[in-house]
Amino acid sequence: MGESQLFCYKFAPMITPPPLVPGNKVALVAPARKVSQEEMQPAIDRLQQWGFEVVKGMYLFEEDHQFAGTDQQRWADLQMMLDDASVHAIMFARGGYGCARIIDKLDFTRFMRAPKWLIGFSDFTALHSHVNRHCKVETLHAPMAFNFPATPDKVLDKMLQLLTGHSVTYELSPSILNRLGKVQGELVGGNLSLLYAMAGTDSDLLTKGKILFLEDLDEYLYHIDRMMINLKRTHKLSHLKGLIVGGMSDMKDNTIPFGKSAEEIILDAVKEYDYPVCFGLAAGHVTDNHPLVLGRKIKLSVGEKVTISF
Repeated sequence: MGESQLFCYKFAPMITPPPLVPGNKVALVAPARKVSQEEMQPAIDRLQQWGFEVVKGMYLFEEDHQFAGTDQQRWADLQMMLDDASVHAIMFARGGYGCARIIDKLDFTRFMRAPKWLIGFSDFTALHSHVNRHCKVETLHAPMAFNFPATPDKVLDKMLQLLTGHSVTYELSPSILNRLGKVQGELVGGNLSLLYAMAGTDSDLLTKGKILFLEDLDEYLYHIDRMMINLKRTHKLSHLKGLIVGGMSDMKDNTIPFGKSAEEIILDAVKEYDYPVCFGLAAGHVTDNHPLVLGRKIKLSVGEKVTISF
C-alpha cells in the first residue's frame, strides 16, 4: 500500500457490518477459556428464538487446561469463521485469557471483504482494538454466550436491536464525579487491563479524537492507578473527545489503603483535560452489561441528564 493509500485508509469511515435478519448464521467460537455444552445451551436457545442459525466451531468444546483447546485449535476455529462468508456474526463463548496468544496469526483479508459482527467483551478487548485499528469495522462490546443466563432480558433485547440495525439511547443517572459537556465522536475502548496489555503491540488502541470507554474487574486499586498513568504517559488520554466509565467491579485494596476509589483514580488521571467525563454506565463486568457499538460515532451528553446515543 502506497503512502497516499495509507493516508486515505487512516481517515476512511468505519464500516458497519450488515444488520442481521432471521435465517442468518451466528457462529460460536471460544478463543479463550474453555466452555461446556451445558454452559452454551442458553445462548444457543436464545439465538435460535431470535431466528438465527447457530454454527458451532469445530473445537468449541475442546480443553487444554484452562483454555478451550490449544492455541492452534482456537486460532483455527476463529479463522474459519472469519473466512466463511455465509457466517454473518461471530459470538465469543467466554472471556478469561487467550485472545492475545492467537491474534497475530489471524488473517482478516476475507473478513474485510465481507465484514460481519464480532460480539464479546473482557479478553475480547484485544480483538476489538485490533479490528478497530487495522480493519476499521464496527464491533459489538456485549455479553458473550457464557453470560446469557445471568443477563437481563432488557439487555439482551438491546443487543438484538443493535445487531438488527436499530438505534439505541441510554439514559444514566447523574454522578457527582461527572464532568459536563456534549460531544460526538467514535467510541473505542473496553477492558482497561487489556488495553494496558496491548500497549506497544500491533493491537494498540488509537484514541486521538475519540470517546474512550473503560471498564475492569477484580483489580487492586494501585494497579488501576498504574494503568491509568500508563494511558496518560502514552498520550491516550490527552486528546480524547470524551470519556465514559463503566463497571469497576470487585476492586481490591491493600492493608494500607490506596485512598481513592477506582472512579476517583480515573478522574484524577484526566483532571487537566476539559472533555466531558461520564461515570456509571452499566457495561462491562456487571449483570446489566449493556451493549456498545465500538467504532461507531456516538453522541454523549453529560449534564443534569446524561445520555449516550448510538
